Amino acid sequence: MATIDRQATTLALAHALSAAERGLAVIPLSRTKLPALRSPHRDDPTAPLCHGECGRFGHGVYDASIDPVRIRELFAAAPWASGYGIACGLDPHRLIGIDLDTKSGTDSSAALRELALRHLFTIPETVVVLTPSGGRHVWLSGPPDVVVPNSAGRLAPGIDIRGAGGYLVGPGSRTEHGAYGTAPGTAHLAPAACPPSLLQLLLPPLRTGRHAGPASAGQHGQGLVQFVLAAHEGQRNTRLFWAACRAYENGLGPDLTEALVDAAIHTGLTEREARSTITSASRMTRHRP
Repeated sequence: MATIDRQATTLALAHALSAAERGLAVIPLSRTKLPALRSPHRDDPTAPLCHGECGRFGHGVYDASIDPVRIRELFAAAPWASGYGIACGLDPHRLIGIDLDTKSGTDSSAALRELALRHLFTIPETVVVLTPSGGRHVWLSGPPDVVVPNSAGRLAPGIDIRGAGGYLVGPGSRTEHGAYGTAPGTAHLAPAACPPSLLQLLLPPLRTGRHAGPASAGQHGQGLVQFVLAAHEGQRNTRLFWAACRAYENGLGPDLTEALVDAAIHTGLTEREARSTITSASRMTRHRP
């Protein structure tokens, strides 16, 4: 049974209620950063898909609310909660979270700066949450009627996106690794509007057909190869996987495979390792090499 720390739960509830006052829908989280309430349908494999229509708690972000009465009920049902999650993609803020990780062996902050230079956008002044591992969550607001999906490493290695159906650990939460808090000078801010050029990068890429041909690979294909060639030890496989995913998403996978394999071998991977990684990328993007 989960350990109950009433002080941590009380603090988490207070922070959650404060977030709800700002229009942010919340749910209680356990110390593992997972929703504190388990699905009421977990023991019934025949149960139909339910997003809370049954009226019970335990449906993850579908339980999220800004109603203080409901929030108190959620926390009362989960007295072991030590944090809270903020649901992304909901009105009025339509929150998008840029999760800059530090555990992947890559410099995600530098990767974001590189993207900003390449695509001519600037991250505006906005809420930034500091994580116990040294990472950062950058909060942005999306436009109406635009659904930003969740993704892991698609934008760049070490950068995860929290969009519709996802959640961010709220500042003031305590987990088994430590506490989350806002960066100095950002707690009072509202989530800033996501720059249009960055928003385009966050949306699912348009499929351009399986065989785009060498002519359509052009600069983009060469850029992916150079991205792999620039990999240092510890990030070679991650960079290759990311580049291969982008190639298949844009219909360039079959034409770029050999060039990506050669680039990966140049960085120190074996041909077998490189081809295995590219095959995994093709499967991830529902293509076949």
